Amino acid sequence: MKGGKHVLLTGGTGFIGHRLQSALVASGHSISVVTRHPERHRTARSGVSYVPWPPDPSRAQAVVHLAGEPLFGKRWNAEVKAEIQRSRVETTRALVEAMAASAQRPEVFVCASAVGWYGERGDELLDERSTPGATFLSEVCQAWETEAQRAEALGVRVVRLRIGVVLGLGGGALAPLLRPFKLGVGGPIGSGRQWFSWIHARDLAELFVRAVDDPRLRGAVNGVAPEPVTNRDFARALGRALHRPAVLPAPAFALRLVLGEATEVLLESQRCLPRAALEAGFEFRFREIGPALADIVG
Repeated sequence: MKGGKHVLLTGGTGFIGHRLQSALVASGHSISVVTRHPERHRTARSGVSYVPWPPDPSRAQAVVHLAGEPLFGKRWNAEVKAEIQRSRVETTRALVEAMAASAQRPEVFVCASAVGWYGERGDELLDERSTPGATFLSEVCQAWETEAQRAEALGVRVVRLRIGVVLGLGGGALAPLLRPFKLGVGGPIGSGRQWFSWIHARDLAELFVRAVDDPRLRGAVNGVAPEPVTNRDFARALGRALHRPAVLPAPAFALRLVLGEATEVLLESQRCLPRAALEAGFEFRFREIGPALADIVG
């Protein structure tokens, strides 16, 4: 890379965002992290500053959009589902409108999405050419990506990064799983036959950086490792990494009592491949689930 870009980053203080900050700075980029409370971040690492919402994208060569209401933490009802959609769709629309109003527009807009775009697909092999699903999360992702695509009409390269289950310490899907597994009562979710498209947090951060830097990446890009696994095989791999048994399944009906409709996110099957990333020459550090989990919890 010849020279770094100035990157405007939303969602930069979260589980993925903190890692992405480090990866961007290590690649020579500078960052303005968008936050509704910049006063809470009086000290920042070199190359990182904090700016208020709504942001001004006119000085950025790249915009990376991670912000969105977490899918878990609250039992889904009509209000929570509306906030999940609003926090993704409306913020993306606002960013694209800000780009349209700017005299100088960014070169690239990298917008997070999710493999939930594909909906429930059983054992079907999925890549970026596959059709969308019809579940709630799929409809959210479709609306989200539609807003991001509007930046293409402004002459901006748009990357829609469909993220799988992100594995790393300190947050994401792994955090609530570790405690039962460490206690020896972990196991597959539901039938365990559903496919689990995952990615190591370090690989995801580096894929975001590649999306900023590499003009070959545009449109939909699956942010998943090349080797998806069933939920049962994931549970076994996590048990091995923790040296604990992984035989007690979490029944679907019990999950629904706790999570309500959000349970379907855990039970949906998406067997996704990262075709676009591999064709662009991206090299995954962690292609298989065993080494990935050993790196994280070993």
